[in-house]
Amino acid sequence: MDSAEYERKIAHRFAEFDQDGSGYIDREDFNRAAASLLAEFGTTARSDKGQALYSGAEAFWQGMAGIADVDGDQRVTRQEFVTGAVKRLRDNPHRFAEIARPFLHAVIAIADVDGDGVTPPNAARVLRVLGVEPDRCEAVARALDADGDGRISEDQILAAFAAYYVTPEP
Repeated sequence: MDSAEYERKIAHRFAEFDQDGSGYIDREDFNRAAASLLAEFGTTARSDKGQALYSGAEAFWQGMAGIADVDGDQRVTRQEFVTGAVKRLRDNPHRFAEIARPFLHAVIAIADVDGDGVTPPNAARVLRVLGVEPDRCEAVARALDADGDGRISEDQILAAFAAYYVTPEP
């Protein structure tokens, strides 16, 4: 895949982070995503899981800003997002997974309602809340369950998340 096509794909993924459609990603987008996830799963913000989610969202925001916010204005523009992915993450998607790990770990704790792992239906709920096109959520969630056991592990989620956001192929 050529660089221009890669940049188009990454630019499209920017919109999923820009929760409020403001044209940039900021801390509030991460807080909004956390609040939406808590509401979706009926978890209170003051609970241990709620607090872990907000802490994870803040860590994720700080990691993204550290990679992409080149002008230091505490906002990541679409161009900064694309440039950060191209220059710092394209050849190292594992780095993005590590930035996202605290947030995703907390999301998994909320979506794993019975303690046996995230089911594909609950993964689809998470994907929908995080801005994935609604008609794709169920298929993507089923695909995450690579071994077909009806449960999606944290490692499977981290690998898929990093691949989706920073590699050319979704």
